[in-house]
Amino acid sequence: MHRRTTETAMPRTAPSPRTSPRRRTRRAATPFGAALCAVTTLTLLGTATLPAAANAPVATARTASASTQTSTQSPAAAPVVTRDDHPRSEALRSALVGLPDDEATAAVVLAGGRDGRFEGSAGVRDIRSGRAALADGRIRAGSVTKVVNASVVLQLAAENRLSLDSTVQELLPGLLTDDFTQPVTVRNLLNHTSGIQAGAGLNGPWEEQYAHRFDRLPVAEVVRTAVAKGPAFAPGEQQQYLNINYTLLALIVEKVTGHPFEAEATRRVLRPLGMRASYFPGDEVSIRGAHNRGYQLVDGVRVDVTRWRMTDRWAAGDLVSSPADLERLLVGVFTGKAVPRSQLEEMFTVPDIDGATMSAGLERFDLGGGKVVWGKSGARPGYNAGIAATRNLSRTVVYGVTGTTAKESGGPVAARFGIPAFG
Repeated sequence: MHRRTTETAMPRTAPSPRTSPRRRTRRAATPFGAALCAVTTLTLLGTATLPAAANAPVATARTASASTQTSTQSPAAAPVVTRDDHPRSEALRSALVGLPDDEATAAVVLAGGRDGRFEGSAGVRDIRSGRAALADGRIRAGSVTKVVNASVVLQLAAENRLSLDSTVQELLPGLLTDDFTQPVTVRNLLNHTSGIQAGAGLNGPWEEQYAHRFDRLPVAEVVRTAVAKGPAFAPGEQQQYLNINYTLLALIVEKVTGHPFEAEATRRVLRPLGMRASYFPGDEVSIRGAHNRGYQLVDGVRVDVTRWRMTDRWAAGDLVSSPADLERLLVGVFTGKAVPRSQLEEMFTVPDIDGATMSAGLERFDLGGGKVVWGKSGARPGYNAGIAATRNLSRTVVYGVTGTTAKESGGPVAARFGIPAFG
């Protein structure tokens, strides 16, 4: 198979200074970050409805060719709103109108805080049947997984089982090559300032990704190909958002605890927060239990991409969850239930580097007017997810979307279903 080395590789942990002279940032734009730019041109924060695109046909999961069209249009239905006393209810309801369309086939939005709540869903569970979308179905959470990973690492730090200033060279001896002449700390990994480059990933053109959707990519290969490139920059000098950082964090968790990362994450985060619908799929290609099916729009045809092996994302992006569970994660993190307060500030501390926005597991978004939001978004084939809130939880939002170009359209999805909650 053909494998590409891109920024989104990942699966199975420093003392440079915590802050460095202000440097430029090298990182891929995250969906929420892109949404802040998109929102200036899209009428998403008012009451205007996004234009509903023509409903596209659906293809079976055998080929990405338009010649495999097997069904016709599925009519859009009115959103199902079970609660809408939120101050931004009109804008949130408006975002759900017109599904399925070319951007998504289904969406669930949960917005809360001190002033009220909005709970709504729209679209279809699957294109063939046209059944209404599940409001509580499981989704692929993508990089929201990093919030769980960071929580585990910070718990271990609070227990003095590791230090955020401990180095990869100390914790995983022999892993980094001699090219890494400067220490790479756990904190560098958490806030994406390590300088370690991306490893192998199941990426590349859509056709190539689809053809290899059931392939396995061992963690060892991801790490080996990343380390072989040598450092892109000295630790702490730049910020570059890469999955490899959280792959190494998970390896450190396993080294320190002696247990698989998935077991530690489940015991320390998922179970205590009541995230009963959430799990790490490992080698599984299907999503357990009830879920809305995910599609990729290819040449105007919806290709079912629900079944997909996520081994190349592992501890940086393979979590299966639900909107309700992601809301439990959001509240649990912000209130100190997932991360002891002695370490919680790490999740709200951005390194002193020009343009940096990423902290330990989260990202800082300045919405203007003094309004700051912290959150994380994620995308896997057919699925977008996002969590965000003000630091004091006065406003929160969680969305789960079956995005038809999930990786490419993360910004517009965040702008449409997430940003309106903050007004």
